[in-house]
Amino acid sequence: MHLLASGTAPQLPGFLNALAGPLDRFGYWAVALFVMIEDFGVPVPGETALIAASVYAGAGRLNVVLVGVIGFLAAVTGDNIGFAIGHYGGRALAVRWGRYVFLTEKRLDKAEGFFDRHGAWIVVFARFIEGLRQANGIIAGIVGMPWLRFLVFNALGAALWVGTWVSLGYLAGSHITTIYHYITVYGYYLLIALAVLLAAYIAWRLVRRRRRVSMSAQPQEGSEDSRARGS
Repeated sequence: MHLLASGTAPQLPGFLNALAGPLDRFGYWAVALFVMIEDFGVPVPGETALIAASVYAGAGRLNVVLVGVIGFLAAVTGDNIGFAIGHYGGRALAVRWGRYVFLTEKRLDKAEGFFDRHGAWIVVFARFIEGLRQANGIIAGIVGMPWLRFLVFNALGAALWVGTWVSLGYLAGSHITTIYHYITVYGYYLLIALAVLLAAYIAWRLVRRRRRVSMSAQPQEGSEDSRARGS
């Protein structure tokens, strides 16, 4: 189903351009699929797809209201699938199969610690934290959070997350030509500046290491001189 308007799609800057193909071919379906499956643990760029679609909407190629509604429904659905996996499969299932989607036991332990400390409110803000966004529903199901409580807090978090990125992406898309121009013009200067900073950091580390080696060698030389004088 192709839901993009006719005409040439705008050039997206940087990493967003990598998603132009799926958006051109599948439109809103790409947003729904990527957001939903990311939210029950599969490592796909769901958040990036949502931002890219919002940029497209700002450039007049997608309907921003549909992007927001589809993103919200996909996020809630994905997390509820994750909740069912955690609730019915338990920790053993998550540990056994989670490694195939980078959901390791260590990440599960860390996420459970967040839930213990912050309770249901972590469900709201977990979407803004990489790692927790993917494991959010699964952990809630494993720790036994009541489903209706999870549903309410999860929907609130989805609304905030989708609203934030759709708004920012839409604003960026409405100025995509200007933004892309500045990225093109000043991108090389930024890379040069980063290279200079990296070189300075490496030089600083080398100087520091040499000083440590020199300081650690001085006491040994001093003790050898003392033994020589004593003999």
